[in-house]
Amino acid sequence: MTLIHVPRPPRNAYDPNRPVSALLKAQVEYLHDAERRLPSHYRGEIYINAIKTEGEAAKYIREVTEAIHEAHEEAAAARTRVAPKRKRVIEIAAVADERAERKRTSTAQKRSKKKTSGKSGRKK
Repeated sequence: MTLIHVPRPPRNAYDPNRPVSALLKAQVEYLHDAERRLPSHYRGEIYINAIKTEGEAAKYIREVTEAIHEAHEEAAAARTRVAPKRKRVIEIAAVADERAERKRTSTAQKRSKKKTSGKSGRKK
């Protein structure tokens, strides 16, 4: 595999006091739409029209991203169900005993029916 060298960004690439660019403003609006779909206890208190600098935008993006992750983790935990403790050995043994008992009684009932039906047609 070929190694690709990516140069470090210059120090002036991020300036927290620089005004928000159109691209960053669009990202903030997109995240605001995502935030509105979250449950109310995950929503932040930041008014997006008050965001004027890159630093404020970065703070808002971080808060919304963390809230989305927390909501996802909570939903995933709610979806996982706890497996019940099983006592299969005892249950299987009990079912086997019940089946054997039912088999014995049904066999005995069949035999008694055959005996009674055979006596009704006696020869004299």
